[in-house]
Amino acid sequence: MLQNIDWLSLQEKFLSWLSVNVLTLGFTAQFILITFGFISAFFLTRTAKPKLNDVINKLSIPYKVTEVLYSLLKILFPLVTMVFIFIGTKILGPAGFGLPINFATAVSKLLLAWIFIRLVAQFIEQRFARNIVAFTVLGLVALSIFGVLDQTMTTLDAIGFNIGDIRFSALSVTKGIFGIFILMYAALFLANMTDKRLAGVRSLNPSSRVLIGKIARVFLVVMALLIGITSAGIDLSVFAVFSGAVGLGVGFGLQKVISNLFSGMLLLMDQSIKPGDIIEMDGTFGWVNHMGARYTELVTRDNKSYLVPNEEFITQQVVNWSHGNTLVRIETTFGVHYDTDPHLIKKIAVEAAAKPDRVVDSPAPVCHLVEFGDSSINFVLRYWIKDAEKGVMNTRGDVMLALWDILKENDVQIPYPHREVFVHKV
Repeated sequence: MLQNIDWLSLQEKFLSWLSVNVLTLGFTAQFILITFGFISAFFLTRTAKPKLNDVINKLSIPYKVTEVLYSLLKILFPLVTMVFIFIGTKILGPAGFGLPINFATAVSKLLLAWIFIRLVAQFIEQRFARNIVAFTVLGLVALSIFGVLDQTMTTLDAIGFNIGDIRFSALSVTKGIFGIFILMYAALFLANMTDKRLAGVRSLNPSSRVLIGKIARVFLVVMALLIGITSAGIDLSVFAVFSGAVGLGVGFGLQKVISNLFSGMLLLMDQSIKPGDIIEMDGTFGWVNHMGARYTELVTRDNKSYLVPNEEFITQQVVNWSHGNTLVRIETTFGVHYDTDPHLIKKIAVEAAAKPDRVVDSPAPVCHLVEFGDSSINFVLRYWIKDAEKGVMNTRGDVMLALWDILKENDVQIPYPHREVFVHKV
């Protein structure tokens, strides 16, 4: 607890360190040197960066190399600053004015560590995770360089409280949070790598690849949490009763989320819907682009993405144009004048339906007389396609244009309503 810390002793040590190391001529000279180095590097890099950017843009090099060069530009400022400070220490040091240079040397080491950390952190794709790791490691390196790492660890360990036989300190909590963060990022990274590897396994169908990827992701995340909590020194048995109560409350509060999660699992297991299928639902026609834990993404012909909860695919009626046989039948209705021979219409309508490339030969198109209407003889023309993912309306339009052309060639009239206006003189 805080009462275990001897604050008076820490204050005396700090004042003693301040008078010996800070309030001196040597430290003042080093402070001026460091300030000069930062200011000079700032103006120099501010002038040089745009020119270097133009040079990189003009280079005919691969994209990956370009990204590496842009990453190197980000460390230009600390690199130039380190060079200025290094030259200054040679002037102020024993070979020059003979002044102490321990603080300037520590700052140079810190800048060198920052450059190395930023270079290594470029391999972390997510910007937030990259910054968290970089600043955390830099903080530890800074404490180590200035020789206060052990004292900081001791102070953080002294700040804490007890719950039963378990003691929580600022140090253990910090280690636990950082450990869980690293393990969670590693778990998600491995899950993404697993998804990419599964995408190349052609022996598995799309739904099986997605299902295996989801199970692997859930398993890795749960294992990361368990390992992170136990590595922080927390006994999981303490949370047995508490987690049961919380789980019950979360179950009621997140029942829709859990329902969507298990609905997605069921869809993948029974393979009723899988990535790449053509779906029609509530008047929305689109392709299954992605099946997530909570929703399924449908992309329509006009490139709109509809995020449909997985539960709706279980509880509502869904038309899957790709399920089972890929053949799809399309109907086009039309009417002709009563003076026309219906046998001729059936023949030429079938010929018109066979003209578009996407209409298959087997089953062959058929035309049926369905009604003697008020002003026309009505027919239905039926034909089949096997690539509904390329659209249905465009094929129907092609068939109607071919039908229009062939009716005109045979002088067949399409009736339309006429209106007569009679004017009576009063």
